Amino acid sequence: MRWGIVAAILAIAAAWGAGRLAEQRVVTALHQQVESDARLRAALLNGELARFRLLPLTLADDRDVIAAIGGSAAAKRALDIKLEALSRVTGAPAIYVIGSDGITISASNWRSAQSFVGADYRFRPYFRDALARGEASQYALGTVSGHPGLYLSRRIANRGVIVIKLEFDRIERVWASAGGITLVRNPLGVVLVTSRPAWRFAATRPLSARDEAQFRGEARVTPAALAPLPVAAVDGEDRFVGLGTTFLARAVVTAQPGWQLLLLQPIETAVAAARRAASVSAALATIALAALAWAWRQRVTQSRRRTEELERAVARQTADLRREMDERAESEARAAELREALRQANRLAALGQITASVAHETAQPVAAIRTYAASGATLLDRGAMAEARENFVRIGGLAERIGAVTAQLRGFARRQTGEVRPVDIAEVIDGALLILRQQLRGVTLDLPTVAPQLAVIGGKVRLEQVLVILMQNAVEAIAACETRQIALTLASDATHVRLVVADTGPGVSAEIAERLFTPFVTSRPQGLGLGLVIAHDIMVELGGTLRLLPGEGEGGRGGGARFEIGMRRA
Repeated sequence: MRWGIVAAILAIAAAWGAGRLAEQRVVTALHQQVESDARLRAALLNGELARFRLLPLTLADDRDVIAAIGGSAAAKRALDIKLEALSRVTGAPAIYVIGSDGITISASNWRSAQSFVGADYRFRPYFRDALARGEASQYALGTVSGHPGLYLSRRIANRGVIVIKLEFDRIERVWASAGGITLVRNPLGVVLVTSRPAWRFAATRPLSARDEAQFRGEARVTPAALAPLPVAAVDGEDRFVGLGTTFLARAVVTAQPGWQLLLLQPIETAVAAARRAASVSAALATIALAALAWAWRQRVTQSRRRTEELERAVARQTADLRREMDERAESEARAAELREALRQANRLAALGQITASVAHETAQPVAAIRTYAASGATLLDRGAMAEARENFVRIGGLAERIGAVTAQLRGFARRQTGEVRPVDIAEVIDGALLILRQQLRGVTLDLPTVAPQLAVIGGKVRLEQVLVILMQNAVEAIAACETRQIALTLASDATHVRLVVADTGPGVSAEIAERLFTPFVTSRPQGLGLGLVIAHDIMVELGGTLRLLPGEGEGGRGGGARFEIGMRRA
């Protein structure tokens, strides 16, 4: 009897202490997980926004769009067909062109019974603001479809507005499958995008009568909108309480001005499971010791029976622990899916910047080709064969230039995981400069003299990607500096080649330098902290190195940053 009482007291004390310790550890780990998951989900949203922001910019200067404004019915019908095909390829729900009078000229849904053609959108802020400022965005319910979305608009040569509607159904499904509750709110605190559709247009904080009236008028929401969120913030916004549970929360900014992503993860389930597992383990350990002491005093048959009972209890606990491990593995798999989506989003955002640069670089050659072709036809009519032949030679040279630029973009867009072979280092430098030509305007470049036939072991496009990442970082670092200079230096020996990229920016702080190649570590407010991680992984795969050089480039002492790419010599 006395041994049973002692064992019970010890088991209760051990279970309580183990449960408290397990709860503290789980809460700390969950804080870190929520922080990481929130950044991943925000990056997925940012990638989708970056992909669609390029469309209005490109279409605003399109010849067919300009021709349709004030043009013939045939020109407008040709634009209808073009917008319909573009909507199908990009996945945009609607693309349409509005004249300066607010009447829709052409739309991608022109075949539908709900066609926008002829609709008056003067009441929409995204139309008025785009005409006044050049571009605008607005989240609202569709007047025809009734489905919410983000409208991105851009002015067309002071003669109209091009509009693209972006919906977030796919992203909301990804968020829902990843667990927790994800929502995006505007500056007023109104939920716009969420993994729980029933929460859309709920208010995370009270609105003034003026703000409520303005939002209802612009977004065209139903009378039931702007109800309070079913959960409320406590301790600032680190925790939310509601729906019978407590949530850990983390808010991060997004690429859409004024939008903020908020991730809520329930804490009760994880804490209860950890506390229960720790308590059971501690209690079992205590009971096991007591049972062994008791068995030592009893007969052999009694000892065998109690040992069997203990084994069954341990087997049940082991099964519980296995289930918890399986749940943890599923959670890590979901996080891996989000990271993969983030890598794709980061790549799409980078391609958007590069595509805009290539479009700028090819605009002048295309215009020159058009002029030479027109004058060449005139020269042929006049019989001036020599002058016409010279025009055609110039057209061929301009076409080769455009081909070089677009071929470089196609190579950069593909995921390069193929063979590793000798690559001319001069071609790598020239390729990176071609990609970044537009971004490097206004920057003083110091380029190395490359020895003939100097080659390294690697992949041309992958090495170009590493150099583009380093030079893009350098351009952003020196953007606000009085002296904007980037220097490339080259050194080699019998086995290795080292290429150093240095800038005149503020350098890298000691705190950032210690964790520079860790995901999500960045000194830029809008940075994702993934560029250097991707570049470092590429160099490791190629058998090379990427490192921040010590000295004047480290610690933020005003000497700028210096990164060294180490490659094996061919």
